[in-house]
Order: sequence, then structure tokens, then C-alpha cells
Amino acid sequence: MNRSNIKSFKSQLHPRNRHRNGYDFQTLMAILPEFSQYVSHNQYGNLSIDFSDPNAVKLLNKALLLQFYRINYWDIPKDYLCPPIPGRADYIHYLADLLAQDNQGKIPKGRGIRVLDIGIGANVIYPIIGHAEYGWSFIGSDINQTVIKLAKQIAHANENLSSALECRWQKDNQHIFKNVINLHERFALTLCNPPFHASLSEAQAATQRKLFNLGKSFDPAKQPMQNFGGQNSELWCKGGEVAFIGKMIQESTLYKQHCLWFSSLISKKDSLAIIKRKLKQINAQDVITVPMAQGQKISRFIAWSFYTSQQRQQLLGQWQHTSHE
Repeated sequence: MNRSNIKSFKSQLHPRNRHRNGYDFQTLMAILPEFSQYVSHNQYGNLSIDFSDPNAVKLLNKALLLQFYRINYWDIPKDYLCPPIPGRADYIHYLADLLAQDNQGKIPKGRGIRVLDIGIGANVIYPIIGHAEYGWSFIGSDINQTVIKLAKQIAHANENLSSALECRWQKDNQHIFKNVINLHERFALTLCNPPFHASLSEAQAATQRKLFNLGKSFDPAKQPMQNFGGQNSELWCKGGEVAFIGKMIQESTLYKQHCLWFSSLISKKDSLAIIKRKLKQINAQDVITVPMAQGQKISRFIAWSFYTSQQRQQLLGQWQHTSHE
């Protein structure tokens, strides 16, 4: 069975997204006073920040994590990916809806729902949101040892997250699930925000376009790759997102019994048809595309499963009973 587009296009964030109504800058400044120096009135007379300033974006994230997700310590080094939290939260909420479809419409919660975050990044954003919202537990993998070290620091410094997140170094960048998923492990979900550019020059061109739209100029020698930062391995790889997700699809066939749903964000609309063709070749039981949007920005993720809906429902029921939350 092949289901597609379980959600119609929306111009707003997910209904459960805590950031649906925008940022309350007055509250954020009160929560994190050092953030105040980056907040000013824009041309419309509203409080805002310069979203091309990595320091401003980083402190915005820090304040949001304090306000909504019970994260008291969060820090990432300069030039590491500092993601926009509202969009990342949307991915988590729509994944929760996906699991609810296999659970009689109820979102399964608690530590028994285990999630694998491929390319966790130094920001640890998906485990932070997923655990705070639904009590899920996470395994986070990354090819960068420094990233794993930084992610562990955030986990260990926050009591509510420390027992819900385990970080694993992927030693072989030619593999995604191998060396990460153990023999007897089972996951309800895998998620991934893949490097979607195919080259450094392509990534820089995208940054230049973004900054131009913000009325800024771009000097690659002086500025980070994006206004949200990012290491090369976080932003681009040979072949871009099509190659990366294609590798993930092929390797998922070797771990089809380990995960109820595999999933990945897809940044470029043109990539979707190619990735769907790759999924058709592996005979997945279910393939679902979920569109997401934040204002003018449109994105989507794709999910596939080798289990039937009945099998997923049975396993989810068993796993929820193992939760201690």
C-alpha cells in the first residue's frame, strides 16, 4: 500500500507547535537578559532581530529552549548549525501524528518510544523537542566526533534530557545505520535533516540568496555558511540530499525489522520524485509524504515502512507498556 500526502498544504505551523503565533520578544528578553542587546524595532515598529546575525539567532534559540523546553544549558561553538526551532518542532509534531495513525489516533508517549536521530548535530534540537513534548527517548548518531562530544555535554548538563539521550559516533561515513543500530534494537522512528547541497559552492550560493533577501551582502571569507551557521558536513555532501537519502533508503532494507518508520526531510521539491522512485524499487509497505510550511517557506519529509499498519499498531502497544514515564 502506498499512501501519500497525509496532510494538505498549510501556510502555518503545526497546530501543536508552540511557536505558531510567533516570538514574544519581551518575554524572551526577560528570560535571557543578554538577548536584549540584539532586539530592536524593525521598519514596521515591531520587535525583532537581525536574522543574518548568527549571535542573535543563537541567543534567540537559547531563550526559546529555556522558555518552552526546560533546557537550562545549551551552547554550540561558532559556525555550527544553529537551526530555526519552529521548523524543527514541526517535523517532530508531524512524526507524532504519523505514529498516532498506527495507534488508534492517539500519540504514543514515553521512553518506550525510541527514536534514532541520524546526524544529531551539536545543537541536539530534535531530542530536546521530542523528549520535552512526548517523553520519547533518543539515540543520536553523527560522523563528527566533536559533534558527539558537544551533544553529550548538552545532554549531561540537563537533568531532564540526560537519561533520555544516548550519542553514538558513526565511524564510517559510507554507512548510515550500520555501526549505529545494534542487533536487537528496535525504533519507532528514524529522522534526519540531511546535508542537502551537492557542493560548497552551491551552499554558498544559497547563503548569498538568503542574505540578499535580507538586504545583506555575503563574504564567504568572513561570514559563516548560513545565517544559522553550519559545518560543511552539515550543509553539503557529494550528490546532495538525493544521494544521501538514496543511500539511506538502500541501507534501510537491511534494517527493515528494526524500525517502524524511516524518515528524512527533503529540502528541494525537485528531489522528491527521484526519491519516490528509489523507494518504489525497494518495495516498502507504506510511503508517505508530509508537506510542511512556515509562511513562504515550504518543506516536506518522506517516511517509509516495511511493516503493515496492523504490525506497527501491535508493536507500538507493546513498547508503550515498557515506558517508565
